[in-house]
Amino acid sequence: MDLYNMRREITNGKSIYDLPLKVTYYARVSSEKDEQKNSLSNQVFYFENHIKEVSNWTYVDGYVDEGISGTSVNKRDSFKRMIADSKKGKFDLILTKEVTRFARNTLDSISYTQKLLENGVGVLFESDSINTIMPDSELRLTIMASVAQDEVRKLSERVKFGFNRSIEKRRVLGNNNIFGYRKDKGKLVIHEEEAKMIRELFEIYSTRRNGLL
Repeated sequence: MDLYNMRREITNGKSIYDLPLKVTYYARVSSEKDEQKNSLSNQVFYFENHIKEVSNWTYVDGYVDEGISGTSVNKRDSFKRMIADSKKGKFDLILTKEVTRFARNTLDSISYTQKLLENGVGVLFESDSINTIMPDSELRLTIMASVAQDEVRKLSERVKFGFNRSIEKRRVLGNNNIFGYRKDKGKLVIHEEEAKMIRELFEIYSTRRNGLL
């Protein structure tokens, strides 16, 4: 269904769910931690079932990026493939959770939704209630994308601030999974049982290396 007719039907009172559309989805998480993986699987499960439950829609396999930051699209292979497929008429509408899943860079958010519209494809940001098929969506999308981009900046500043304070206090950063050591109040303390094994391995390595020289 072409963009003009989609807009006309919605303007005349129909819902996006009333239109005969080919619909896909885009899902992304920014890390590979277990809780993020669960979030991704939940997104995929939700979108697949949601699209298939709408009788007027035709389901199209979704696009998923795992463990990829939203600040840039350069490394998001599925996202780039989705943009390329939009030119081929594979779908009319993309569902995604929110603006932050699509992009956290304001310029990317605007430029790629515009590119998709040029290809006759709309994006429905469900949590933000933004449907780019409608002419008034660009202003709202700009505001939401700007907020998301500013949140990334603030988070980065908070992380850097925490790192710098830890360094000033001579506290070791990171978790406790440092073989041969344990952390005690931010300081590294030798774990003698594990250190013994490390020393033995080092001796073996040194002996073999010296024998090869």
